[in-house]
Amino acid sequence: MRPNPTLAALALALSSALPVAQAQDWPNKPVRVVTAFAAGSASDILARMVAEDFQGHFKQSFVVDNKPGASGIIAAENVAKSAPDGYTLFLTTNTVHSANPYLFKKLPYDPIKDFSPIGRLGYAPFVLAVKSDFPAKNVQELMAYARKPENKASYAYGNSTGQVAGAAFSSLTRLNASAVPYKSTPQALTDLIGGQVTFLFVDLASSRPHVQSGRVRALALSAEQKSALAADLPTVAEQANLPGFDLAAWIGVVGPAGMPSAIVNKLSERLASMLVRKDVAERLVGLGVEAHPSTAAELDAYMKKQLEGWGRKVKDAGIQPD
Repeated sequence: MRPNPTLAALALALSSALPVAQAQDWPNKPVRVVTAFAAGSASDILARMVAEDFQGHFKQSFVVDNKPGASGIIAAENVAKSAPDGYTLFLTTNTVHSANPYLFKKLPYDPIKDFSPIGRLGYAPFVLAVKSDFPAKNVQELMAYARKPENKASYAYGNSTGQVAGAAFSSLTRLNASAVPYKSTPQALTDLIGGQVTFLFVDLASSRPHVQSGRVRALALSAEQKSALAADLPTVAEQANLPGFDLAAWIGVVGPAGMPSAIVNKLSERLASMLVRKDVAERLVGLGVEAHPSTAAELDAYMKKQLEGWGRKVKDAGIQPD
């Protein structure tokens, strides 16, 4: 039986119209906002901020779904395998899309091909910190201390940014410092304060209460340029004479690959609108995050550039993938 060209053309037209119809009707049911970290974390708080804003604007429920563990791999795989219909979003970070591809030999997702970029949320510089009574008062003194074998220097880390920053700093400045991994940043900070480790690269939000209480001293920012979030701090790049040393976290929103462009555009435009609000900017500052909105296309280019850059940083740090 010969195929009917009219019926075939009609079927093609209907299949092409389906995504458009879905986009026009979206959202007509609750939307899941996945985050790779536990409740109460900075990522969780940011995810809830986004969900709250989207819910008010789109008049539909946006529910945060925490899937912590395995450096974000559990959450990333879940999102990558979800239907690209706009009902699963991912509040993601450089851990998932920039660092993991070089820290693990095999991943159950592709950091670029398996996701639809929606928009960048912000940028979070880390600080190089020591305990408050540590003898080194600046980065140069810390380097001098850690280069002496008898001091048995070490650095803690509770996430991939802290790991790569600590390893890169130690390698590039030729320090005799050993790595001490922790399951979370609070545990790493506890041992820094207790004197079990020498230094730590940590996000501003986690370190701020300890700096303000006088238990921790922040020496410098890990970003290449100074930040208004910590205007009194110099950068590691200038203090250690390491031009280009820039290890900070980025946060963005993505979905599964293949999301309808109409839905992506709606979400991207709303995210950008949210980030220019004064109350949102103030909350971000409290979390140690600088707002840096972007279009979906800009986030796509940024993710690719960050993936390449983190590859170089991990290689420079001499980290072998697990």
